[in-house]
Amino acid sequence: MQLRKSRVTDVPLIYELLTELGQKGLLLPRSLSELYDVVRDFFVAHPDGEPETLAGTCALHICWADLGEVRSLAVDSSYCGQDLGRRLVEECIAEAREIGLKRLFALTYIPDYFMKFDFKLIEKNELPQKIWADCFKCVKFPECNEVALVKDL
Repeated sequence: MQLRKSRVTDVPLIYELLTELGQKGLLLPRSLSELYDVVRDFFVAHPDGEPETLAGTCALHICWADLGEVRSLAVDSSYCGQDLGRRLVEECIAEAREIGLKRLFALTYIPDYFMKFDFKLIEKNELPQKIWADCFKCVKFPECNEVALVKDL
């Protein structure tokens, strides 16, 4: 499996995977336009020799001077059980450390998964940068059932 930073040619594949999982209620979908805006946030996983097939993706988004978000973690069902999600999250954590972030957070429907990486539960109101930058614009605001977690680096 090849893990690397995403390229603009990956955006349609990322969009397709996030849309599919969003329709199943597993994550919040993202618009194609937004994905092009943040393409450099993403890591992608492609099966060796298959650049037209996306096995998984995850993004590290910088929110503030010391705060980043791990978001849009998605693994195609054909590749579940291969530790791909773990590898993608670990890439985001490593990059966060490399660029000097002090804390990471995630908003998720599967908090137990992120707790495996030492993320701790918090209240969403402890993330005012996120709430006013992104959540406020979401169709699920304020009735969102995502769980907030944070990890100190």
